[in-house]
Amino acid sequence: MMKPIVIIPTRLGSTRLPGKALADINGQPMITHVWRRGVEADVGPVVVACGDKQIADVIHELGGRAVLTDPALPTGSDRADAAVRLIDPQALYDTVVILQGDLPTIDPRTLRATLDPFARNAACDIATLATEIKDALELEAPQVVKIALALQPGETIGRAIYFSRSIIPAGEGTYYHHVGMYTYRREALSRFVNLRRGILEQRESLEQLRALEAGMWIDVNVIQTEPLGVDTLADLTRARAILRAPRFQ
Repeated sequence: MMKPIVIIPTRLGSTRLPGKALADINGQPMITHVWRRGVEADVGPVVVACGDKQIADVIHELGGRAVLTDPALPTGSDRADAAVRLIDPQALYDTVVILQGDLPTIDPRTLRATLDPFARNAACDIATLATEIKDALELEAPQVVKIALALQPGETIGRAIYFSRSIIPAGEGTYYHHVGMYTYRREALSRFVNLRRGILEQRESLEQLRALEAGMWIDVNVIQTEPLGVDTLADLTRARAILRAPRFQ
């Protein structure tokens, strides 16, 4: 049996949308909505790993748990590792679900889907998600990360062989868009954040290649819909509209 913990890494210093963690969405900061989605997923305790005290104060006012981490940490995985070491030094939780702090509309079922590869495969170190690419523009866009995914017919979970901004693999067949959510086995997270940046990671600017270069096993669960990440003012407007629906009230 897994013992998961959900970590939400967040900070105010966003490049494209500064301060977005506290951006107003229908009268509440975005991080409040994300924290609620984590709680609704009901997979384990939810902790916000904050790079800034202002964010921690918001979560504490909700009655949630937040810890301050070094704002200079480079990635969400680094921030999650720092947080889990602070709050669980005895390693009571063996699985770390990382929920990005800019996914206020995420379906809790999507968060739970990141755990499925671990239940299926004891050799899996890291689990992540993907959607099918059905649009030619999406396939050709370099900002859309593609996966060479070893997926058997009729299955929804397969092994990631490679990630790229280019179109992979060659030949006829389905293409997959990587949804950048990660769940780690606890020891795999600790190992990953202590690895040096890989050659392929630097070439493609994709940190998941660091894990593959080091021989870590990444399995992918193919889901139907990509969650909305808030990176621009237009994304923020869409999130506000979605969160007006009665199911979010």
